[in-house]
Formats: sequence, structure tokens, C-alpha cells
Amino acid sequence: MSDDLWTIRKVLAWTQGRFAERGITTARLDAELLLAHRLSVPRIHLYTHFDQPLKPDELAAFRELIKRRLGGEPVAYLVGHREFRSLELSVDPRVLIPRPDTETLVEVALGLLPAIGAARVVDVGTGSGAVAIAIAVARPDVEVDAIDMSPDAAEVARANAARHAPRVRLHVGDLLAPVEGPIDLIVSNPPYIPTASIATLQVEVQREPRLALDGGPDGLDVVRRLVAESAARLGSGGALAIEIGAGQAEVTARLFADAGFTDVTKHPDLAQIDRVVSGKRP
Repeated sequence: MSDDLWTIRKVLAWTQGRFAERGITTARLDAELLLAHRLSVPRIHLYTHFDQPLKPDELAAFRELIKRRLGGEPVAYLVGHREFRSLELSVDPRVLIPRPDTETLVEVALGLLPAIGAARVVDVGTGSGAVAIAIAVARPDVEVDAIDMSPDAAEVARANAARHAPRVRLHVGDLLAPVEGPIDLIVSNPPYIPTASIATLQVEVQREPRLALDGGPDGLDVVRRLVAESAARLGSGGALAIEIGAGQAEVTARLFADAGFTDVTKHPDLAQIDRVVSGKRP
């Protein structure tokens, strides 16, 4: 990219081409998000100001973002935020980037809550706080606790909760250990990638915290532990909902049933992949 006159139109086209050459499937979207971030404008501004030239300092700063994206850094980390259920959440390399698939977990949780009534919800492995915060925003009548074993992740979640749902209580610790008392609903998006598969993931995914990705040899180490702990902690009529990876629904459903859960259900995401397994305590 030379120092000739570079308009927004020209910069976007050039960047899209470079990203596409590197196999980035969301080349145009990434280019727009990064440029809008660097110019501190909404994306629509790019389309209404196609012929606006970039200043030398803007061009230099954008070049640096392009370089980092081509180096495998996720767009969400570069811009510092990600939208989840219409909530803008701060994200950085300390936390997993919230994904649309996980909105299925929130929908399942909200569907379970009416049957429970006044409830206390615990989100295990909260990361950025996306699930806990989304539930708290949608259901201001429930208590919400969020747990992560990473102090760094809990710090990110705490900041997001302070912005969107200050009543969410953040805890640091392993699974359910940090919370006491009755629990009505446990939700979790645990690490579920098999260890050997992590090296095959997209480069940008490998930049996310390994602690939030690595689920052990078959991806279900944390799931097994959480199902067992949840069975012991949930009261009668309480429920558990866990996000899992593609192909893990059947074995996860059996884990639920073996632990004494009833009404065990597999819930598909928008791609019709079984993404969440839920069950209730009799």
C-alpha cells in the first residue's frame, strides 16, 4: 500500500483482496470492521463516504491493523469488542470470543427459567460474561452468579457486567466450588475441543485462551465433571444446560441420563447442529 491518495473505497477493495488471498473467508467484513474501528465511525459511514481520502496517520494505523490481521489475530481482539445478543461486550486475548452458536445456550436457559420460577442461575466458565449477562438482562428477576477459573477472564467479565448487568456476581474458582447455597439453573459453555484437534483449528481460533478451548482427549473432560457436580448441587426441579461441540450430543446426553437427569434434550443451533444438551433434576 503506497502513500498515493487512498479513499475509503480503494482501501476497502485493496484490503479485501489481501485478506481473500490469505484465505480469510470474511475478507470484506473484516476489512470494514477494522477500518470503521480505526476511523471511529459506524460501518454505514464507510458506504456514505466512499470517496473520503484517508489521512496519512489513519492510513499508517490501518496498515498496522491489516498486518496484525494477516498475522492471525482475530478481528474481535483487534477492535476490542464483540456483539452478543445485541450487547457490545469487551473482549481481549484473556477470554474466548463470544459466538452466535452460544446464543442457543442463552435461549435454552431462558426457556427453562419459566418452569423454575424465581431462580438462581450459575454460569460456569463465564469468560467474557456473555451468557451470564445476557440472562441477567433478559430476566432481571433472577439472581445470576458467574464463575471462571481464570482471574484474568473474570476481570474482563466483571467490566462487562458493570456496564450491562451490575447485579451479576463474579467468582474465581473451579466449576461450582466458589458458590454456596441452592442453585436452580446451571449453564455452561465449557472447553470442549479435543486436545489433538486444537492444532487443526483456524489460526485465529488458536490465538484464543487454550484454557477455554482444551476439553481433554475427547473434549468432554470438563463436561463430565460439571454434570457430576451439578447433579449433586441442583435441587429438585433444577436444570443444567451445557454447550457442546459437533458430534458430542449423544455421549453428553448419556452422561446426563447416567447422572440421574430427566427430560434430557438436545437443542440444535441455527446450522441444525446439536449445540446444547439440557436436563432436569427429578
